[in-house]
Amino acid sequence: MLVLVAPGQGAQTPGFLTPWLDLPGASDRIAAWSDAIGLDLAHYGTKADADEIRDTAVAQPLLVAAGLLSADALGAVQPGAVAGHSVGEITAAAFAGVVDDAAALGFVRTRGLAMAEAAAVTETGMAAVLGGDPEQVLAHLEKLGLTPANVNGAGQIVAAGTAEQLAVLAEEKPEKARVIALKVAGAFHTHHMAPAVATLQEAAAELTVSDPVVSYISNKDGRVVSTGDEVIARLVGQVANPVRWDLCMETFKERGVTGLIEVCPGGTLTGLAKRALPGVQTLALKTPDDLDAARTLVAEHSS
Repeated sequence: MLVLVAPGQGAQTPGFLTPWLDLPGASDRIAAWSDAIGLDLAHYGTKADADEIRDTAVAQPLLVAAGLLSADALGAVQPGAVAGHSVGEITAAAFAGVVDDAAALGFVRTRGLAMAEAAAVTETGMAAVLGGDPEQVLAHLEKLGLTPANVNGAGQIVAAGTAEQLAVLAEEKPEKARVIALKVAGAFHTHHMAPAVATLQEAAAELTVSDPVVSYISNKDGRVVSTGDEVIARLVGQVANPVRWDLCMETFKERGVTGLIEVCPGGTLTGLAKRALPGVQTLALKTPDDLDAARTLVAEHSS
């Protein structure tokens, strides 16, 4: 069984879209999406520096566009399931046929702008806590007033909160754990993002929604969601609630996943899967050079 997954914010790197634009029709698709959402995706994906693409309002549409473009280049794929980490859930919703590509780009543009606005209220951020006993890490974060915004499994929990709280965490690390500041512009998936929820509720009301045509695994709790309306409701609430990627991977295991492909800019989720899902064959779509190997994996693992 094959699962197709899409990464979240922080996976982007300068110039990562460049090789994909050489594929037939890719530049035209990116140009059309750029016009539709009022954001020059080609510029940000090829010429912008790390600080420019760290901007939430830029990073999120860029990630969804790259994921859709790379999946399309892969060809007709019928995965047994799809899932996404954070903003990657919008990419996954398009994979599952819940919304079309244009609607996904419009929705993520609204999401990015709303979350950037919410992040501007207070100086906040996120940091990865690697290693340590998970229960001790969670207790330590609670003591410092931080939120476990991403529980990723494979020994990784992402803490989110104010700059002051994160500074204390950097000095007072949990036992046997490392702390790495993340290149994101706010405390995503926490109460700091609550203002964005109302904006997304309004945007969601305008969407044309269909039920998933493949199993859609939600990062809220790792459950399979069978209706389009529930998928969208979860996408709205997700911005202010933790991501439980660990539970998604548990569901992959329970459903007998044997192969995992992470769309562009792949790497983060395949890294987690290699540690948490031994025996599962993984592949990250970083450049079009990875497409042939991905197609082979598709042929071997599609149900």
